[in-house]
Amino acid sequence: MATVPWGRWQARLWYWQRISAMVLAVCVVVHLATIVHAVRGGLGAGEILARTQGNWAFGLFYLVFVLAVAVHAPIGLARIVEEWLGWPTRASAPLAAVFAALLLGLGLRAAWAVFAA
Repeated sequence: MATVPWGRWQARLWYWQRISAMVLAVCVVVHLATIVHAVRGGLGAGEILARTQGNWAFGLFYLVFVLAVAVHAPIGLARIVEEWLGWPTRASAPLAAVFAALLLGLGLRAAWAVFAA
């Protein structure tokens, strides 16, 4: 397998962060609108969870939300520690990978709790 040139790799990361930002923008708006609608309708947390359990649309929505976060945030974290703290990429990349795994694991657990509770 050939290695990707450094400039192309950075361009791909930039691309994936922008695409994930677009997905996140939609997800955040839908998530917040759903919360506002549910709370204004008088629903409590238990009632909301009862409605989301077994609902494949909610499960899929939150799966997409979690995946977008797990792509977007670690790329940003790596850029921050490189630019602000002066870390080399070989140090920021493992940090970003661990952070991505943590976000993915915790996010999938939360999404599963909303879906399957």
